Amino acid sequence: MSRLADVGRLPVVVLSNIDPEWSEKDREETMGLVEHLVGALQTAGRRSVSMVVIEEDNICEMMSGHNPASCIVFNWCESIPGIRHSEHLVARCLEKMGFTFTGADSKTLELSQEKRLVKKILEESRVPVPRWRIFDRPDASGWDRFPAIVKASQEHCSEGITPESVVMTPRELDERVSFILDTYRQPAIVEDFIDGREFHVSLWGNGSITMLPPAEMDFSAFPDVHDRLCTHDSKCTPGSPHYEKIRTLLPAPLADAELRDLEKVCRCAYNAVGCRDYGRLDVRVRDGVFYVLDVNPNADISVDASMACAAEVAGYPYHQMAATIVDLAAARHPLTEF
Repeated sequence: MSRLADVGRLPVVVLSNIDPEWSEKDREETMGLVEHLVGALQTAGRRSVSMVVIEEDNICEMMSGHNPASCIVFNWCESIPGIRHSEHLVARCLEKMGFTFTGADSKTLELSQEKRLVKKILEESRVPVPRWRIFDRPDASGWDRFPAIVKASQEHCSEGITPESVVMTPRELDERVSFILDTYRQPAIVEDFIDGREFHVSLWGNGSITMLPPAEMDFSAFPDVHDRLCTHDSKCTPGSPHYEKIRTLLPAPLADAELRDLEKVCRCAYNAVGCRDYGRLDVRVRDGVFYVLDVNPNADISVDASMACAAEVAGYPYHQMAATIVDLAAARHPLTEF
């Protein structure tokens, strides 16, 4: 039997987290998603699949019962409970313990937390990004491009993004920068607001990168420019206008030439930031130019998230998507070394 076949038989440990401060509903929902992933991997033929759920800062202790040489970790742990912005620390612990795990390494996850660093890397790689600037004081003088959008520079999942994030005047800009500084205790990043079509683009692979069918976020229900964006509510608050009225078009209606341009930009961004196994990019287009707004290593792979939906359109039902991600990580396992 080949060593690749040996790796295919290795047990999979699904690693996730639950914060004790979450509501009972959120805890139950998270456990349901993790159990669904475990079942999907079993359906895909992985005979031994277990899960480790972290509820406090004891990840190394919780993983100590597993032998790195004889398993693969599906890293679905978004943070260490009680420690903000700690996704990279999870990967760092797994690395120190010698585990082979899915998704990005600790360096890339730490990088992705800082939007300014990601944008600099993208610019150096000639990936189009909106004009941007960092402000760490409540004075945004010198910025002259409107409409603009103001974000917290170290948050993800559209945290802090509301219709008020889109500003039209210098006064509104100063007020929103002050809001970010006071609320999130971190610098604000101001960007040229690309008022155009938005795409969520999922990719996977290492070396040979494949773009899955892009999804378009359809804002046609919103005539006001302030509303034409993916807010935190659009992702997390059922019943809110953005959650209910933003339609997802999958696959996005794009001409062949547009798809080629989009894929070229996204592949370059994926590689520049250091994504591994899989990731998702947020992209907008204006005047034929695709601008990368954000790069999301270890993107959400919940069954109803855009990554899973795109994979299914491409012919990979959920269990096959999950198995493909494990196989991509398995290629790094020591058993594959000859």
